[in-house]
Amino acid sequence: MTSPLKEKLRDLPSKPGIYQYKDKNGTIIYVGKAKNLKNRVKSYFSTKKHNAKTTALVEKIYDLELIITDNEIEALVLENNLIKNLKPRYNINLKDDKSFPYIKITNEPFPQIYYTREIVRDGSKYFGPFTEVKSMKNTLDLLKKIFKIRSCKYFIDQKVIEQKKVKLCLDFHIKRCNGPCEGLQSEVDYNKSVKQIIQILKGKTEEIIAELSDEMYNLSKNLKFEDAAEIRDRIEQLRVYSNKQKVVTADNIDRDIIAIASEDKDAACTILNIRNGKLIGKRQFHLVIKMEDNLSRILAASIRFYYNEYVDIPNEIICESLPEDDEFLLGWLTAKEEKAVKFVIPQRESDKKSLLKMSTQNAILFLKEIQLQKMKKEGNIPHVLQSLKRDLRLKKIPKRIECFDISNLQGTDSVASMVVFVDGKPKKSDYRKFIIKTVEGPNDFASMEEVIFRRYSKLIEENTDFPELIMVDGGKGQLSSAVSILTKIGKKDQEIIGLAKQLEEVFLPEESDSIIIPRTSSSIRLLQHIRDEAHRFAITFHRERRSKRTITTELSKIKGIGGKIAEKLLIKFGSVKNIKAQTLENLTEIIGKAKAQIIFDYFKKS
Repeated sequence: MTSPLKEKLRDLPSKPGIYQYKDKNGTIIYVGKAKNLKNRVKSYFSTKKHNAKTTALVEKIYDLELIITDNEIEALVLENNLIKNLKPRYNINLKDDKSFPYIKITNEPFPQIYYTREIVRDGSKYFGPFTEVKSMKNTLDLLKKIFKIRSCKYFIDQKVIEQKKVKLCLDFHIKRCNGPCEGLQSEVDYNKSVKQIIQILKGKTEEIIAELSDEMYNLSKNLKFEDAAEIRDRIEQLRVYSNKQKVVTADNIDRDIIAIASEDKDAACTILNIRNGKLIGKRQFHLVIKMEDNLSRILAASIRFYYNEYVDIPNEIICESLPEDDEFLLGWLTAKEEKAVKFVIPQRESDKKSLLKMSTQNAILFLKEIQLQKMKKEGNIPHVLQSLKRDLRLKKIPKRIECFDISNLQGTDSVASMVVFVDGKPKKSDYRKFIIKTVEGPNDFASMEEVIFRRYSKLIEENTDFPELIMVDGGKGQLSSAVSILTKIGKKDQEIIGLAKQLEEVFLPEESDSIIIPRTSSSIRLLQHIRDEAHRFAITFHRERRSKRTITTELSKIKGIGGKIAEKLLIKFGSVKNIKAQTLENLTEIIGKAKAQIIFDYFKKS
């Protein structure tokens, strides 16, 4: 324990607040709240035995920072915000929370309603977060259509209306908007529709239907049949929307059902929203945890993350067990919603118990989806790579394989290719070509040494990771050349193999006999594919080089013939050989009589 930390532990205040632990680099690694900072912080450094997570945390604590608050509720809110912004290593963190969309109702005289992924604290109202984006968009489109909410992005107030700065758009003419921009709908009437949408988003659809029914009755009573008919159509559309929501309880108490499924470092949280006895929505999110975190701790983190945002807080929150710091959380939720909130743990078979089981099943399914996506992101190791690791007795899965091939024609224009396969598939953006610079004549071994040195000495200079497997096209000679260079640059333990063409033998360093992998194995087929791709890439590059050399040594040798003339002839006839075979008339058609005569005479003499 450092001296500054010891001093701070001696002077801890007995007040509520936040404590932040830092490592030796000054990075905040844990944020916690406390009713009494002195008692809570000192408990970490007591002699009692901690779990593995707390023990690992305490070992890394180098410094401490405190923030004193007026009460524990303020501490809880501040803890929420700090964890979300800082994402400390040892806290439970919400994964990708910023990607969730919300429905936003802007703070202006004629509010806009649209979905957004960015929360701006400008007085606007937000509903969400939504994880089923398609369902959220469909709901939003339906509500905007029913209540004729404007789709334009202009700021509209009485001054804008009087100055006629905004004109009616197509939505007005197709009866999707009542034209507030030109004063055809009053601010009071428009905001009445907005308030009804807010109630529906809170799950109060039946209350709005009842309210609209009274309005329709009064309109028809006053002989305003056209307006009454419009309200009737609105009620029918809302009933269709309401009937799609599943009735799950007989009472009308608002509830959220929270369930957790966790494994290793991942936890999935599912929240079912019950309003007026109907299931109106489902929210799901992914938490990154430590394996030592128990259910009550994960549950508490989930509740803090979810209700810290702009969501409707129900009367009851049903969960499998009480969350950690349940009294803290209830005080915070009650203060936030200004109504009594309670946790309910179903003890016997009932609608609540069934809903909790349903939520748990959804959480388990979501956890499996998270794990599947994680496997894909991390590689979801193809079976062929598992086979290759086994057949070649490799230490690691060969996720990245780099293969080299040398190409020359009787020792001229020697080149090399490097192809790269990642997760068993070619990654062409990483392919490289090499012109052999230090070797004269047909010496594949020396050429291989040059290429291996150039490639991997550069990786060392750039401090870049080496591939899990290097492969050379050839037998023991090419392999030995490559191994000698890797040893020279300090990479003696690098996994490397050679694949001979004739019998498809695989050679390993320091082993005299080759490995014969069965032809039916998926791993030998992958190696053949990689070797053939390296050969193709090398041959293509070699042909390009040879073609360029032919242009310079043959056509450019002819006095009076420049590069443009040579290029014209090659485009037309394809090769120097074909140019030699042409008549004077054919050449004249392409480059004119004078130049054609020069070329014709040159090849005739030669």
